[in-house]
Amino acid sequence: MRRLLPLTPLLLVTVGCGLLSQSAESAAADAAREVARKAGERLHSQRPRTAEEVGRSAAGIDGVKVMRVKGASTHDGDGIDLVVRTSGSAYGQRRDSEPVTVVRCFSVRVSPRSEWGEEPRAVTCPDSPPLTFAPPPEPPRLPYEELRAKLPRVPEGGQVDEAGIRRTLAALDLDEAIRTEVKADGGRVGILMSLKGNGYDPQDCLVAHVRPGTTEVWVPSRIQRMPGEGGCSIGNALEPLAPPH
Repeated sequence: MRRLLPLTPLLLVTVGCGLLSQSAESAAADAAREVARKAGERLHSQRPRTAEEVGRSAAGIDGVKVMRVKGASTHDGDGIDLVVRTSGSAYGQRRDSEPVTVVRCFSVRVSPRSEWGEEPRAVTCPDSPPLTFAPPPEPPRLPYEELRAKLPRVPEGGQVDEAGIRRTLAALDLDEAIRTEVKADGGRVGILMSLKGNGYDPQDCLVAHVRPGTTEVWVPSRIQRMPGEGGCSIGNALEPLAPPH
């Protein structure tokens, strides 16, 4: 009579391989979640943004696909809720084996009330393809070279013609988004050209002044163009701020 070999060792090996596979898959899922969490950190900001801006920013992060965008802007209601798709890989205990790679989707909230490093919530991936976003519109170009070429050079002892400077600026045919301010003070004329800022990032502007013996046009430093620093002001055109240290 043939003796049957016990099946217990084979069963243990099979179960053990299954446990190793599950462990690697769990680690890979954690890696995918970490990609989503870091994306949430990069998107975290107090600056107001539209759903289009948030989605575009998220789509530009390596390893992130934007699957769904819900909400109008970061500062309306609960803010923006993104569904992002990420992937993660991990090895089992045998390093010579192929890594396990998983694809997961997570909900990431973008709002001034969300917590830094907030844990993304796992969700079912939509069947639809990832969203695509058009590049942001280019802001109008400030006429630095044109202004330098057309502003008058007044000799020492001469008189600055404010009305003539205003006519020169009007002839530049500027984009309507460019705000222009002109002010005369103490025999000199200051000029400010600026684009509307968002209150958080450096504002786009250039300043100039014309006085007997000197005509200057310049772009303030990035630090001076930050909100509250006074670089994009008519006062800076008339009395230039000291350069930052």
